[in-house]
Amino acid sequence: MLRDDERIDDLQRNHYGIIQRKGAFCFGMDAVLLSGFAVVKKGEKVLDLGTGTGIIPILLTAKTEGSHFTGLEIQEESADMARRSVAYNHLEDKVDIVTGDIVEASRLFALASFDVVTSNPPYMNESHGLKNPGDAKAIARHEVKCTLEDVVREGTRLLKPGGRFCMVHRPRRLIEIITVMKGHGLEPKRMKMVHPYADREANMVLIEAVRGGGPLLKMEAPVIVFDENGEYSREIRTTYGY
Repeated sequence: MLRDDERIDDLQRNHYGIIQRKGAFCFGMDAVLLSGFAVVKKGEKVLDLGTGTGIIPILLTAKTEGSHFTGLEIQEESADMARRSVAYNHLEDKVDIVTGDIVEASRLFALASFDVVTSNPPYMNESHGLKNPGDAKAIARHEVKCTLEDVVREGTRLLKPGGRFCMVHRPRRLIEIITVMKGHGLEPKRMKMVHPYADREANMVLIEAVRGGGPLLKMEAPVIVFDENGEYSREIRTTYGY
């Protein structure tokens, strides 16, 4: 199950663990926050675009009553770790990991076949200066293999009418995110800013959009990650399971 350079991290939910590789891209707070922000109703099918090592589908099985979860990942090394994590947690009946390109997602799955699409996509669109654009960390952080446009376009095509697209991203790209979403028939409906401390500016934004929804946006109370003592806030510890 584990290779010499790998470890299993405790996810603090249902005794689940996830396989991580030393020196490779590991999941962060953004993935955990997205898994808590996304609303998945009983019996719904979920697709996670760019699933990495499978953190979001695995957490969503613990936090929701969705019927089935699929993770799409272009890097076979990460997809392999994700599959082994699914097996480690005995979730083979609920979670599938598919190796494939987000750019071709609508050809890999049936159109309008998912109730919810989630994504924690690469945040940075300035890929110049990268020493190795093929490096796993570069692919996860920079728009090397797919752009924001690709993620939104393909996610929308795979959503049922009225389906929900949930994403975590950087606030500095919020105008672009909303513009791209609306251009593909997604209407932003819920938004939540994430601040590292109460007196610091937001460094993440959680956004839910509905395919074919009406123009009414709810700005939810922000998430504050750390309290004044530098420890995880009560909301992070209770709602998000840290």
